[in-house]
Amino acid sequence: MKAHPAWRDAVIAAIAVIVVLAIPLFHRSPAFEDFVIRLSAMALFATSLNLLVGNTGMVSFGHGMFYGLGAYAFALTMQMTDLSLPVAAVLAVLFTTFAALCVGAICVRLSTDYFAFITLAVQMLFFSIIISWQSLTGGDQGLRGGIPRREIFGFELASQLHLYQFCTVVAVLGLLALRHITTSPFGQTLRMIRDNENRVSFLGVVLWQARLRAFTIAGAFAGLGGVLAALFVSGAYPELADWPNSGQAIFAVMLGGINSFLGPVLGAMILLALNDVVTRFTEYYGLVLGIVILAFAVGLRRGVLDFLRLAWPGRAR
Repeated sequence: MKAHPAWRDAVIAAIAVIVVLAIPLFHRSPAFEDFVIRLSAMALFATSLNLLVGNTGMVSFGHGMFYGLGAYAFALTMQMTDLSLPVAAVLAVLFTTFAALCVGAICVRLSTDYFAFITLAVQMLFFSIIISWQSLTGGDQGLRGGIPRREIFGFELASQLHLYQFCTVVAVLGLLALRHITTSPFGQTLRMIRDNENRVSFLGVVLWQARLRAFTIAGAFAGLGGVLAALFVSGAYPELADWPNSGQAIFAVMLGGINSFLGPVLGAMILLALNDVVTRFTEYYGLVLGIVILAFAVGLRRGVLDFLRLAWPGRAR
């Protein structure tokens, strides 16, 4: 009897959590734990972007604004109030969701090219506000003083191991929720819009409403990734909301595979590993990354998981 996809995804997610959490029991590596924490934030960020790029056909050059907004909203809430960490995180994600709704209401009605550049323009505006509003955001120095890493659900986040465990659980649950969205009837509608929006409109689907929902959901999960990033750096910095950060998410999607759900996760893993390795030997990280992207574009002509999925026997169909 074939397992229901939702149960299958839940089982795979549970196995992934167990495996990742069990690794420190056999061998503690602070570098590996740091990598997984950063990967947790980046995976949510890149996968949320792929909800727009791969599922809806909406290329956003400014998706990093929601990643940075989630980090700043969470860090400011923790610094300025005595709210518990879960409440601060929920408020940060809700604030990011509302911001995505407002930005999306302006952008989603535009054509593909204008949509991409308007999102970039809004991100640059947000970045300028961060730099200029020094009394609130700290300007180009970011939020100094750190944020309190309080206990949450038994995880003492001042401990690197507990932060590693917490970020792993949050990332897997977030990815599982995104997986459920992409396999739902709503996700199928988004792919229909991507493939043939005229035919979908004839079926009675209001295109801008479906796109706005996708844009808002993607912004919310990017904000959740920003919360994890803020926990890792114990603050928030302008680089989290700058346009190159959006470029990194796009690179992660391209490297891993646009048409595979776990493609952005693999792409984020490759991107972070390249950064860690290359910066040890040379400062020209951008040059090496450009060569890698060019090799994938010219050689495979698609991301790693898309290439493997099509090359796998019996999967070409």
